[in-house]
Amino acid sequence: MKLIVMSDSHGDQETIQAIRNRETDADAFFHCGDSELAVEADILQDMEIVQGNCDWNSTFPESVVAEVGTQKVLMVHGHQHGVKQSLMQLKYAAEQVNATIVLFGHSHLYGAELEDGVLYVNPGSTLLPRDGRVATYAVIEQDDSLKVTFRSPDNGEAVEKAIFTTN
Repeated sequence: MKLIVMSDSHGDQETIQAIRNRETDADAFFHCGDSELAVEADILQDMEIVQGNCDWNSTFPESVVAEVGTQKVLMVHGHQHGVKQSLMQLKYAAEQVNATIVLFGHSHLYGAELEDGVLYVNPGSTLLPRDGRVATYAVIEQDDSLKVTFRSPDNGEAVEKAIFTTN
């Protein structure tokens, strides 16, 4: 299984297209909001996407639950779950839908952690990274473990990797 996760692209269609062109073997594409694009945008077709706080007048859903392989994925933007302060509200939301992977954005800071068997991933921002970090998107791969690689949207090079063993 291979998931491509991006967030906070803020109108930058070229970067989304570059990622899609590079990651042609992905099982699914996810956008965690603040695309600032129309629902009808061709670049977003066949992509799971949620509404972010900058997606005004959007009809994107506030959350998405999707099954990919053996994983149940919950995706939100994060602004309604207080992700800049804590993951607690996301943990409750994950429990409600029995999610095994939770995807979120909003903070523009990439990171991943495994807690109580649930993988939480923020892919960072493809356009406007914060705190001196570089722009990123995330690649989640599953074999005997879950591997999260944060990649540069410019060239696909790995910025940081994490491997999580699940039971």
